[in-house]
Amino acid sequence: MQFDKDLQSIQEVRDLVAQARQAQRVLARMSQEQLDKLTAAVSVTGAEHARRLADMAVDETGFGRKADKELKNRFAALTLYDAIRDERTHGILAENREKRVVDIGVPVGVVAGLVPSTNPTSTVIYKTMICMKAGNPIIFSPHPSAVNCITETVNVLRRAVEAAGGPAGAVSCVTTPTMEATEALMKHEHVRLILATGGSAMVKAAYSSGTPAIGVGAGNGPAYIHPTADVQQAVKRILDSKTFDNGTVCASEQSIIVARAQEGAVTAALRDQGAYLLDGEEQEKLARFILRPNGTMNPAIVGKSVETLAKLAGLDRVPPSARVLVARESGVGRGHPYSSEKLGLILAYFVEADEEAVLRRCVEILEWEGAGHTFAIHAQDEQVVRRFAQEVPASRVLVNTAASLGGIGATTCLFPALTLGCGAVGGSSSSNNIGPLDLINIKRAAWGVRELEDLRQGAVSSPYETAGAEALPGLEQLVDQILRRLRV
Repeated sequence: MQFDKDLQSIQEVRDLVAQARQAQRVLARMSQEQLDKLTAAVSVTGAEHARRLADMAVDETGFGRKADKELKNRFAALTLYDAIRDERTHGILAENREKRVVDIGVPVGVVAGLVPSTNPTSTVIYKTMICMKAGNPIIFSPHPSAVNCITETVNVLRRAVEAAGGPAGAVSCVTTPTMEATEALMKHEHVRLILATGGSAMVKAAYSSGTPAIGVGAGNGPAYIHPTADVQQAVKRILDSKTFDNGTVCASEQSIIVARAQEGAVTAALRDQGAYLLDGEEQEKLARFILRPNGTMNPAIVGKSVETLAKLAGLDRVPPSARVLVARESGVGRGHPYSSEKLGLILAYFVEADEEAVLRRCVEILEWEGAGHTFAIHAQDEQVVRRFAQEVPASRVLVNTAASLGGIGATTCLFPALTLGCGAVGGSSSSNNIGPLDLINIKRAAWGVRELEDLRQGAVSSPYETAGAEALPGLEQLVDQILRRLRV
């Protein structure tokens, strides 16, 4: 009997989940040391195959640069490992002898890993590592345009995990990717968590599946260059960041914003460092290719060279030396395509009247797209930095650094991660750079320290009559304390 592709893929998902459940039972009984051995195996193998997998990713998707893809693979394999290798995720995590409470880490269970085409191999290395550290099996659902490089990455890591003592089914991948398979995986009753990295539609589908999910969608980070900034250094960082892997990192800058007094210096620095500022006609030509008719980003611009973008839009005057295309923008939202996320070598350039207008514009951009994701500021005035950090709706406020690398924790001390939570304002369940501690549940064993009589005794007496510091607070005192805190 011949089955349709969608039916085959759904049956494959069911089989993979059944295998993963068996693997979960084994992983749950492993010690922290055994899980650490699996994690180390992922690190070593990911680093060993970093260049080969990077080459496969670029050859298959056409996105980005091989050298930068290799760097991201090594970041996921080595930098992340250094950050988590001594972390406790399993068994007793903490014990408070005074309060008689013990925290016990347990795995969440089978994880569904959704993988984007922009960062396919590094995302698989990263998600496999944090799942092994937390003791969870993971089933990957690959992006159809990156299925070969994702499948190969999963296979080399699967073999490494099993050689290190991990159970069969701990790391697996859907080999026939269909929308039906992804939906079946996300909605399966035995999948306990979805790690969704990719487009906003996919992330929304993960959250509406009925399964707990950690999802991150579009970034659209503005970068503000303040008058106290070193303009040349700020522009260098922005261009270095935007050109890294041809702009495919979601934390990369999508627009530059300055007050009018800074326009001359910033414009000169952009030109000096290889940015090509489009004129009005060129800007209109390129604008037609940034978004599709439904308002979503055109995949034709993603991760492509400036030369390719220029040919696509018919821009004949762009020199071969141009690093980034910069377009002046004056508005945000529909009819202003440069104000949206552009995972390619295109930057919007906003010039505002003053700092107040800059702040309003930054908030407007993030609220239009990318709320909760990333904002960059270049300034030496710490008061300005703190003010913007409090006001902008972003989970990561990056100061004097390349945003694409600072957001993932490569040039900052943020937790190294390739899934960046956007918090409630961005429709995400977490604002963290996601790590192993986001993939465990914590059970708490708590010993009784007072009896009902103690509570009744405290409840009927005035909270101001007891002078002894050793007296346990009763219900009335607790309520009074809470109310006073709320009034403060």
